[in-house]
Amino acid sequence: MSSVGGPVVAAAAGGGAGTPHVLAVDDSSVDRAVIAAILRSSRFRVTAVDSGKRALELLGSEPNVSMIITDYWMPEMTGYELLKKVKESSELKQIPVVIMSSENVPTRISRCLEEGAEDFLVKPVRPSDVYRVFSRVLR
Repeated sequence: MSSVGGPVVAAAAGGGAGTPHVLAVDDSSVDRAVIAAILRSSRFRVTAVDSGKRALELLGSEPNVSMIITDYWMPEMTGYELLKKVKESSELKQIPVVIMSSENVPTRISRCLEEGAEDFLVKPVRPSDVYRVFSRVLR
C-alpha cells in the first residue's frame, strides 16, 4: 500500500529544535495518517514510514528521534521485531517504543511490554491515548 505522499512523509508542526520528534511506523496509509495527525495536533514533529525496515533505515540517519510508535502487524518486520532490534541496539535502546494493534491480545501485550515497550495501544488510537502516553514518557 502506498500513501499519497510516498512511503516516507515528514512534517514539522511548531517545529523548533526542542520539539519532540516521533517516528510513526504503520503499513496502513490510513492509520499512518491518523496517528500523524494526532501527533502533529500535539505539536510533535512527525516522520511517518510504512515499514519496520524503513524505520531502521531512518533511525540510522536521523539521530534525533524522541519516540517510536509502531503498528504490531506489518509485512517483512513486525512491530515486535522492530522493538527488539531497537532495544538490542546500543545507539537506539534509549528511544521509547509504543506498540499499536487492532487486536487486544493479552499475551501479545505482555510480551511487548516485557521486551521493553513503553506502552501498548489498541486501535483505533484516540487522541487521549496518545496524550496520556506521551505526557508520561516524554517529560
